[in-house]
Amino acid sequence: MLRGWEWPARAMAEDTNRETELKLAVRPEDLGRLRGAPVLKERGKGKAVTRQLESTYFDTPDLRLARRRVTLRVRRQGAQYIQTVKGAVADDGGLSRDEWEWPVPGPAPDLSVITEPAALQQLGTLAASDLEPVFASHIRRTVRILNGASSTIELAIDEGEIRTMAGAVQPVAELELELMGDGDPADLFAVALELAKVAPLRVEVRTKAARGYALASGEADGPVKAEKLALDPSVTVEGALCRIVRSCLNHLAANEACSLKGADPEGIHQMRVALRRLRSALALFRPFVPPEQYDWLVGEVKWLGGHLGPARDWDVFLTELHAPVRDAFEKAGEHGAAQVGELHALEHAAEARRQRAYQGAREAILSARYGAFQLELTAWLEGRRWRGQPVNEQSARLFEPVDTLAGDLLAKRHRKARKAGKGFAALSVDDRHQLRIALKKLRYAAEFFRPLYADKAARRYIQQLAGFQDALGHLNDVATATRLLRDLHDDGSPAAPGERRAAGIVIGWLARGMVDAEPSLVAQWESFEDAKPFWTGGVRR
Repeated sequence: MLRGWEWPARAMAEDTNRETELKLAVRPEDLGRLRGAPVLKERGKGKAVTRQLESTYFDTPDLRLARRRVTLRVRRQGAQYIQTVKGAVADDGGLSRDEWEWPVPGPAPDLSVITEPAALQQLGTLAASDLEPVFASHIRRTVRILNGASSTIELAIDEGEIRTMAGAVQPVAELELELMGDGDPADLFAVALELAKVAPLRVEVRTKAARGYALASGEADGPVKAEKLALDPSVTVEGALCRIVRSCLNHLAANEACSLKGADPEGIHQMRVALRRLRSALALFRPFVPPEQYDWLVGEVKWLGGHLGPARDWDVFLTELHAPVRDAFEKAGEHGAAQVGELHALEHAAEARRQRAYQGAREAILSARYGAFQLELTAWLEGRRWRGQPVNEQSARLFEPVDTLAGDLLAKRHRKARKAGKGFAALSVDDRHQLRIALKKLRYAAEFFRPLYADKAARRYIQQLAGFQDALGHLNDVATATRLLRDLHDDGSPAAPGERRAAGIVIGWLARGMVDAEPSLVAQWESFEDAKPFWTGGVRR
C-alpha cells in the first residue's frame, strides 16, 4: 500500500451544454413490455408524455460535418422549431458529448443565432447556403422522468423511422436514458439493468445521425472495421485502457446489425475480430484489473466467441476453402464433371450447417446475456470499477503517462512471439497455431499503441505482421475445415452420394496448398525475425 495516496477523484463535466446519455437498442415487439416495466412504476415521477418528433439533418454536399462527426439538425416540436448542434464524442468514447440548442423561426437552419464560440468551432466555416437536407427522423417519443439513486433521469422510448431524401428507410426502436443536470452515470446503468430484466437490451453505439448517414450512403447494416484510436503520449495508462476497451466494444456493437441480417459474412467476422481485440486488450492491462473482474470479462468474451465461431468457420470453409476447389473442377469441363456434382452435394450440406450456425449466432446476439454483458462492460468503463482494488505500486501506474508502459508491453509481446516461433521450419501444426496466436496478440497491441509512434514505421511493421499472421491463419483454416467435414453429419442427417469423396478432394487440395506455401512461410518468419520494432525509436513528440 502507498502511504498517503488515494485514488484520484474523477473530473465531472461542469459544462451545461453537455449531455450524458445511454442509448439502448430493443426489439420493436418488446417496446410494449418495456413501457410497463416495474422500474418505471417504482421510480417514475408524474405521467408519461408522448409526442411526435420530426427532425431533419443538414450537411454540405460533401458531408463536411459528418466527417467531423458533428450533427446539425432542426426538429419540429408542435408549432416550434429547435435547431441543435451536437459535437463529436470525446476521445475516450464515453457517454457525454457537447450539445447546443436554439429556437429558430422555421424548418431551415439559421446559423446567425449561434453565438457560442465552442459551437461555432464545431461547425467551422459554414454558411447556410452550404447546407442541404440529408435525411430525417420521424419518431414517436414517450418520455418518463425517473428518480435515480442520486440523479434525475429522463427515459425516452423511441419508435419510428429514419428516411433519406431519396426515400430509403430504416426502422428505429430504442431507449434513451439521459441525466438531467448533474448526476452519476452509474444511475443510468442501474435503471438499464432493471429494464433488461423485462426484455433483452443492447447498447446502441450509433446515434440516429450516424445511422442516417449510413443509410444515405447505402452502407446501412453493413460491416464496420475498427476505427483508428486517438492516443497521445500524455494519456494516462487508465485513459488508454478506457479508450482501447471502448473502441473494441464499439467495434463489436457496430457489426451487430450486419451479423443479424446474415447477408454479408464480414459482419460475423468483424464481431469476432472485435472480441479478439477486446480479449487482447484485457490481457494487456491485466496487471491493473482485479482478478475477479478480469475473469468475468474474459469468461463472457469466450462465451460469445463460442457462439459466433461456428458461423465464421462455415463462412471461411464455403467462401475461401471449398469455392476455389469447386471452381477449379468446373473449369476442367468434362474431365471434372463427376467431381463437380459431388462437390455441389458437399456445398449443400455445408450451407445447411452454416445456416444453423448463423441461427445460433443470432440467438446469442439477441440474448439477455449479451445485452447484460454490454451494459456491465460499459458501466465498468464509465465507473472505472478497477479502482475498487487497494492502491499499491502496481495500480498506481494507472496514472502514469501511457508512453512509460507502451514500449514495455510491446517488447514483451514481441519476445513471446519470437520465442514461440523459434526453429520455425521444424514446428508442428499445433506449435504454429500457438505462434499465430502470439503474433495476433502482438499485432493488436501494435495497433492499439500505434498512434504513439512514428506512423510510417508502425504501419510497415503492422502490415508485415498481418501478412504473416494471415498466412499462418490459412493453416488453422485447413485444420478447422478437416474438423468441420469430419463432424458434418454428427446431427444424424444422411450424407449425399459422393459427399464424403468430395470432402477428401477438398482436404487433399488444401494439404497440397500447404506444402506449396511452406517456402513462403519460412521466408516470412525470417523477415519477421529481422524486422526492427517500431517502438524502439521512442514515442512521437
